[in-house]
Amino acid sequence: MGKLVISENVTLDLVVQDPTGEEGFAAGGWGTRLSAADQSAFAAFYAAEAASASALLLGRRTYEWFASRWVPRTGEWAERLATMPKFVVSSKLTDLPWPNTTVIGLDEVPSLKDRVDGDIVVNASGRLVSTLFGSGWADTLRLLVFPYVLGTGDRLPAPDALRLVENRTVGEALVALTYAMR
Repeated sequence: MGKLVISENVTLDLVVQDPTGEEGFAAGGWGTRLSAADQSAFAAFYAAEAASASALLLGRRTYEWFASRWVPRTGEWAERLATMPKFVVSSKLTDLPWPNTTVIGLDEVPSLKDRVDGDIVVNASGRLVSTLFGSGWADTLRLLVFPYVLGTGDRLPAPDALRLVENRTVGEALVALTYAMR
């Protein structure tokens, strides 16, 4: 049986908006301000997450953003992402440039846990994450916390009760927090 793992990059004040600075948000780009050592630790963290995941679940906009960046890449991490099953919640998506992608309806999300054995990781996908929190379908929340306070921006939606199950430092400036939902 699979479990839905929400995996998000957040600032100390839980802002998730525009970590790369490509959306035009005035406080965007916070995810790119890391030292070279922390950038390497960040990449290792997410490569390990991909290696241990059984599938990805993404919203349409996140899928399009990820696919545009990952399809042309090579290397172990890129190959892992290309070969793993990817499920995209969308009623509009027709172009699927990333291999092993299946478009599903929101109503099919709960059955993924029966069809996929292991972690089904949800990266970014703000609208989908909000729905997953509200529906009670998410099992785990994994946060990679960046050492910045922005004071403005779109924040992670508030999930129900959480129980901390793991915390660790990633590199010199990042903290990974893992919570069980409910």
